[in-house]
Amino acid sequence: MDKLLIEGGPRLAGEIAISGAKNAALPLLCAALLTRDPVTFTHVPDLNDIGTMLRLLAQMGVKVEREGSTVTLDAGGLDTPVAPYELVKTMRASILVLGPLVARMGEARVSLPGGCAIGARPVDQHIKGLQAMGAEIAVEQGYVHARTARLKGARLFTDMVTVTGTENLMMAACLAAGETVIENAAREPEVVDLANCLVAMGARISGAGTDVIRIQGVESLHGTTHRIMPDRIETGTYLCAAAATGGDVRLTGTSACYLDAVVDKLMDAGCEIETGRDFIHLHASRRLTAVSIRTAPYPAFPTDMQAQFMAINTVAEGTAVIRETIFENRYMHAVELIRLGADIRIDGNTAVVQGKPALEGATVMATDLRASASLVIAGLVARGETLVERIYHLDRGYEHLEQKLAALGARVRRVR
Repeated sequence: MDKLLIEGGPRLAGEIAISGAKNAALPLLCAALLTRDPVTFTHVPDLNDIGTMLRLLAQMGVKVEREGSTVTLDAGGLDTPVAPYELVKTMRASILVLGPLVARMGEARVSLPGGCAIGARPVDQHIKGLQAMGAEIAVEQGYVHARTARLKGARLFTDMVTVTGTENLMMAACLAAGETVIENAAREPEVVDLANCLVAMGARISGAGTDVIRIQGVESLHGTTHRIMPDRIETGTYLCAAAATGGDVRLTGTSACYLDAVVDKLMDAGCEIETGRDFIHLHASRRLTAVSIRTAPYPAFPTDMQAQFMAINTVAEGTAVIRETIFENRYMHAVELIRLGADIRIDGNTAVVQGKPALEGATVMATDLRASASLVIAGLVARGETLVERIYHLDRGYEHLEQKLAALGARVRRVR
């Protein structure tokens, strides 16, 4: 199993390009199930989760062609509307095939998903929405089995803001008869990116990016070519890494418009940030000031950036209070940061971080995707060597992490 060996100390400096967004690419790839025509995606990141999704689609009968960062999917031969446990168990986003399969094929059998162990992320909102649209659904032997002659438009209200639930129901509604209204919809940029692609395929969608999305169902969709948006969490992670090391970096192919809450907190911490249409330049010339954060659905501070800011706060000046309101089990990285010498106290969904002048290198274990990123950031500022184990989590969500960090001057290498 691969590990990441980091020698702390160097400040990050230089320029790197940001990859396409994992959290946008996964639902977009599923959207290709809605049409018999080929759909081409560009700026697709090279990640384990993307590979898993493509294998899942291929076993359903989708023709997959991949050349570099371009992927073309042809679901004209779709014949097996089943997502087996063997492919679904490592990736929660697999549930995103449910809505498109039911909408186009009238049937789907999808294993209940796995993914990072950061807390309960039930699929009941997906099921409830599809049932309101007329699907008959049974959960049996670990699978969601849905059937319908044709979905019908409905008024849907999710009990909680759910990104994958919004995406699944929005895709399903594209081929439903009549109008579907999704209330309490997720507002994330990835939802907007999916809606833009669906509209280019012939869907009739309005309100994406707000908490009420309206979809007028159509008989069929057609193919298109779509460029996947930049990864805002990858962007934020490299900004945090640069900030923690007192660095000076320029990130290209990305935009601060997706990251207002993160950029504001970095500036509060003492970073100087310049932004343009397709770049972000961060300069950190001194020890940062601790910043308190509270996670909440977009456009508030993203839960996927909480762990990275905890790493920053471990070496910042002062005390920070972090409140996690999205996932109940998302402080597993705190125990590993403490192994590096961090001063962190956990009480329920609140973490209190007292900054220290320095951390000390040690062997730590990654427990989930974003926890892995926080340990890498801590390793970059720790004295001596830090060995991060179980980095397969990193490979699920960060494209060529060690190469990009090395390009910025970090001393980091993969140990096989």
